Amino acid sequence: MNGRQLQRRRVTLALGAGLLGACMPPGAAAACPADVGWADALRRHLDDMAARLTQTLKPWQVPARVFTPEQHGLAAGGGLATTAIQRAVDACAAAGGGTVRLAKGDYVSGTIVLRSGVMLEVAAGARLLASTDLRDYPEHRAKRPTVQDSNMGMNQSLIFAEGCERIGISGKGLIDGRGTKDNFPGEETVGATPGRPFIIRVIDCKQVVVRDIRLKDSPCWMQNYLNCEDLLIDGIHVENQANHNNDGLDIDSCRRVIVRNSFINAQDDAMCFKGAGQRLAENILIENCQFYSTCNALKFGTDSQGDFRNVLVRNVTLGGPANDMRAINRRKADGGISWEIVDGGTLERVLVHDARIVRAESPLFLRLGDRGRMRPEQKRPGPGVLRHIVYDRISGDDNGMRGSFFTGIPGAQIEHVLLRDIDLTMAAATAAAAVAAEVPEAPAEYPDPHMFSTVMPAYGLWARHIQHLTLQRVRFRVNGKDARPEVLADACRQ
Repeated sequence: MNGRQLQRRRVTLALGAGLLGACMPPGAAAACPADVGWADALRRHLDDMAARLTQTLKPWQVPARVFTPEQHGLAAGGGLATTAIQRAVDACAAAGGGTVRLAKGDYVSGTIVLRSGVMLEVAAGARLLASTDLRDYPEHRAKRPTVQDSNMGMNQSLIFAEGCERIGISGKGLIDGRGTKDNFPGEETVGATPGRPFIIRVIDCKQVVVRDIRLKDSPCWMQNYLNCEDLLIDGIHVENQANHNNDGLDIDSCRRVIVRNSFINAQDDAMCFKGAGQRLAENILIENCQFYSTCNALKFGTDSQGDFRNVLVRNVTLGGPANDMRAINRRKADGGISWEIVDGGTLERVLVHDARIVRAESPLFLRLGDRGRMRPEQKRPGPGVLRHIVYDRISGDDNGMRGSFFTGIPGAQIEHVLLRDIDLTMAAATAAAAVAAEVPEAPAEYPDPHMFSTVMPAYGLWARHIQHLTLQRVRFRVNGKDARPEVLADACRQ
């Protein structure tokens, strides 16, 4: 077989504690029947949840009143529009709600604080341009501090809302954060990001609608929704490829959420869930989207202090940016789908089906660790829980050579994972593979698919510290020759 041919192998396995610990050869059969009744019941439950969300989570009715910055003191060529836009927002809220419309041309602004009942519309032909002067972004500290505040120290944003009901951002125009490294310098970090505002930060709000808008180039994260209820994001287009820590969409501790018909291309995590708000996140539907990233395309983590459950992802394409997409770091995605629990908390009842993963070094990544990051006054938690995870009808090609892997730690095992109807193509290894027995546990290390090696012990899937891992009709292909096994599961015990 030459390098241009595919090695094709089929795997149909049921891996329980008694079977894990050896390389599973191609075509291996289970020694015990796979019990996946829990997964079928989960699919039915999540389909029902999605139907209810679709029927009930609708955009709130915006009153017919329209307010403009021009009505509130903004003259043509009048310079910074912040004051006039804010006056329009305040007048709109005082009148009982309506639309604040940026109708045409460019509006340069610092921080805008949304009020209840206000829909901020950037109409076709208009642009909301973020000021490049950091002094135009006064700090807004959350009334209810979370781990995001103590860790990132980020209190500046272009659009801010807290404790509001019925708010939104819409329109066919563009919000441009102008967040290049020249305008907003700073280091890439897993901690604080001083001097680099978010574009949208929405905290403790209800009935939030963001639709049809184009968002471009934040200095840091593009948008962060924390402890919100009834959050609808529909038809947005995000290009966040300008700086470090350029997440596309971060949803933290929110309930009743739909994200659909959206495109995100981000330097950092594209579609990312978090639990830093330390509130339950549940009943979430993601559908008909494209997520591209040079970090993780679809992720939960790293902050996992709150619980996260009942999530359905369907009909999505994700991975690394194609050559014709913008990318300040030209590389494959680090991870395709990355579910990570490292700060306590429980992640459970999550199903992804009908997904295509392309240009990812590790298409699938599960990590249960023990970093234990909390607010300084809070007690460090023990390891959390990662269980009841389903991947169903997942395909893709042009992926990297690292391989997918699932790993818990001694004393904290991942539980009940099903892979069904998987067909993923990987690149053949061009470097020596990590030896399974020598891969460190590293329980407190920051979790990312690159944390251990550029070449993991199996080209398809390596797993350890996991109970009840079931593979049905799973095929990992490799372009060229690769001495690694297709599937390797070890160090897994009751």
